[in-house]
Amino acid sequence: MNSLKGKSLLALVDYTPEEIRYLLDLSRTVKEERRSGKRPQRFKGLTLAMLFEKRSTRTRAAFETAFGEEGGHPVFLSTADIQLGAKETVEDTARVLGRMFDIIEYRGFLHETAEKLAGHAGIPVINGLTDRWHPTQALADLMTIEEHAGNLAGVRSVFIGDGRNNVSSSLIVAAGAMGLDHYVITPPELAPDPALLKTVAERQDYSGSVTVLHDPSDLPGGAAVVYTDVWISMGEEESSRERTETLRPYQVTGDLMNRAPSAIFLHCLPAVRGNEMTAEVIDGPASRVWDQAENRKHTIKAVMLAGLGLS
Repeated sequence: MNSLKGKSLLALVDYTPEEIRYLLDLSRTVKEERRSGKRPQRFKGLTLAMLFEKRSTRTRAAFETAFGEEGGHPVFLSTADIQLGAKETVEDTARVLGRMFDIIEYRGFLHETAEKLAGHAGIPVINGLTDRWHPTQALADLMTIEEHAGNLAGVRSVFIGDGRNNVSSSLIVAAGAMGLDHYVITPPELAPDPALLKTVAERQDYSGSVTVLHDPSDLPGGAAVVYTDVWISMGEEESSRERTETLRPYQVTGDLMNRAPSAIFLHCLPAVRGNEMTAEVIDGPASRVWDQAENRKHTIKAVMLAGLGLS
């Protein structure tokens, strides 16, 4: 495999299965290091620009602690702090930051903003979430699934809810790349983009499969993973009533989980108990959401190490 030094992570579809495998293996290594108390200081003397248009708990905490605990200097920059597309173009902001920092993280709305940053900064840019993709979340999801199942190839995973959102789209790519047997159970009007499904199906280097269903009662009994996400994301508040009505039949309940008794429950968080899942599910014995949240840190550290050529 070629080095990932200097490569941005905007979407997993830009990475080969071999590159994703490398990042997952590196994530496991850095997790083991941290749990054993090791702090190698690989980011010492380096700087990270953290650009946030959207609020965050896990993304901010993961980037900031992963970079800082190894000697790097993370700098948080919100839209209240810098001229990101306001009085200054995104391209100009990218050029300036690229001369002052070593790596950039961006979490915001338009995916095109991440693309502009990566196209003009001259340093790696990591997508911490856009309206189209959430690649660092998908890496943490793969890591958590592998920790539970012992492997990825052939594992049956199910995503229930808004099948077209950034988390679902990223999971579809991740599943295709790493050989999972993935199902998306979603209302017809929220089905995944057909072009994305076609892309995943036609990738010669992908070994996984993706099946779209619309009835929650069709949840496969052999599922090893049941995953859901919030019904109303940031920016969708005006349509909250309509979305809640549409997605109410897709709530993950204890009865639903009983149809796949060996499955773990995943959620990218934040979670709304009583909406996308019941409290008994997220707080129950099948829940692995806290492992999943922790793994955001380890996978993000791995991405930064690889992008900076320090792995």
